[in-house]
Amino acid sequence: MNKRVLAFDVYGTLIDTHGVVEALNVELGDAEMALPFSQRWRDKQLEFAFRRSLMGAYASFADCTRDALEFTDRAMGSQLSEVAKDRLMALYGRLPAFADVAEGLARLSNAGMRCVAFSNGTREAVTGLLAQAGIRERFDAIVSVDDIKRFKPDPAVYAYLRQCTESSAADTWLISSNPFDIIGAKYAGLHATWVRRSAEAPFDPWGDEPDMTVSDLDELASRLGG
Repeated sequence: MNKRVLAFDVYGTLIDTHGVVEALNVELGDAEMALPFSQRWRDKQLEFAFRRSLMGAYASFADCTRDALEFTDRAMGSQLSEVAKDRLMALYGRLPAFADVAEGLARLSNAGMRCVAFSNGTREAVTGLLAQAGIRERFDAIVSVDDIKRFKPDPAVYAYLRQCTESSAADTWLISSNPFDIIGAKYAGLHATWVRRSAEAPFDPWGDEPDMTVSDLDELASRLGG
């Protein structure tokens, strides 16, 4: 088996966090409001996770997601009912995978790469997402930050990844669409590939560039020989 470990971020990289937009169209009754709501919800979800990690006040990623939904509802004046919020949270556990993911993972797995899912989500939530997307069997393991009660990009999280996979930094590659995750992995001494899912997406101007940039997992598999 190839020594290289490919650690895939889940939310935003494998799973489309904006898969809630169609449901938001229905719940909000305003098609023009749905995408901005989804984007703000996602931004606040990450912000709340970052803040909790810095404060040492850990709560699960699902709790951060629910709090972010509540904030976005208040900020945008959408006045969603509690029942509607419950429906949206349930949908978050059934988000779809991006169209390139199944084939790209199959190529990488068949080429002998060690693929692991590496997420801010709990093991239960991530397992459910990967299973409903039909890609759970492509992963040798699921590594969740919930085990150590810290969120990416805390350096301890990337150290925990290496501990779980028993891999060296030189042989460990983070695969993520999130620039903060890429920079965090690089700071921790890992290699990192940015999945630039939007051609308009800028990378954070910190000077810590990814080792590789791809548009999707098919390109990743081609460049890695899968």
